[in-house]
Parts: sequence; structure tokens; C-alpha cells
Amino acid sequence: MKNFQISDKQLIKNYRNGNEACFEMLLNRYKSKVFTTIYLIVQDKYIAEDIFQETFIKVVRTLKSEKYKEEGKYLPWVITIARNLAIDYFRRNQKMPKITGSNGEDIIKNLQVFEKNREEEMIQNQKEAKVRELIKLLPQEQQEVLVLRHYGELSFKEISDITQVSINTALGRMRYALHNLRKLIEEKELSLR
Repeated sequence: MKNFQISDKQLIKNYRNGNEACFEMLLNRYKSKVFTTIYLIVQDKYIAEDIFQETFIKVVRTLKSEKYKEEGKYLPWVITIARNLAIDYFRRNQKMPKITGSNGEDIIKNLQVFEKNREEEMIQNQKEAKVRELIKLLPQEQQEVLVLRHYGELSFKEISDITQVSINTALGRMRYALHNLRKLIEEKELSLR
């Protein structure tokens, strides 16, 4: 049977019954999304790799201790663990994450995808730096939803599970994040064109 044909629930059951290959299948199924989520928060490949390993060590311990209750929410549960570990890293180191897309590029660089000459590139870099500074002014909850939704490519349902708020709250935070970012851009008279 191929990896995608077996449900998470069945893989977890088989893993708990001693089939180590089933955990590898779960890991391979979701490692890209989990790593991307971590990387988007910490912005450092090596730190992201450490947190990724720490995440799955915690997952294995929880699965083996049978504390995990299968409710069809395996991926949101793993991403919650990863997110919490990444946030703990920032709390310990008091660093502010940069916001990037799933391809690793800074979000702001995706605003324009045109060939630029050197002068245009310098101007764009200055704009990107200013917007990054404005994003840092958003409340943490708004930054988090923005990153998880647009750059972690998670649904609002997954975001609500991870952040432990209702879907409406997650939607509201996203709306406020975009509104506040536009407002800050207008206040600073920053042109993104």
C-alpha cells in the first residue's frame, strides 16, 4: 500500500503496535509542512532543523506514551508542537521573526516579480525593509495568523486548532492584520509600486 492510501489514524495505530515504518510514513507525509512552518517563524535553517527534530522527538514520546488521542487532527497537533517550540525559542532569545513565503523568500520580495536594474532593486530593498519594520508593529496574534495562513499555507480551521481560538477569531485577526498593515503603510506614506 502506498503512503497516501493509509490514514493517519491507521499509521498511528500500527506504529503504536510496533511497526516503526508507519511513523516514517507519517514523518514523510508531513515533514515539509512542519519544517516550513518552523522555518517561517525562526528564519534560520539550522535552528529550524533543531526545532524540527525536537518536535518529532516530542511527537514520538507522546505517541509511545499513548497520551495522544486520535481525533483526526494529527497535522494540526504536530504543527502546534512545532509552533510552540519555535515561539519558545524566540522568547528565550528575544528575537523577532522575519515573514517569508514557503519558498524561503522574504514576503516583501514577492510584491513585485519584475526584472529590475540595480537602482530599482535598491529602491525595492528599501521598501521591503520598511514594510518588514511595519509588520513588526502588528500585534503578535496578527503576525502569527498572517504567517500561518499565507506562508504556511494552512487553512483557517488548522490555524484555529493551532492557536486554540475559534475560526472566527482567526479570520478576524487576519482581517485586522491586513487592515493594520495597510493603515501603517498609509501613515508612513510608503509606496509599494
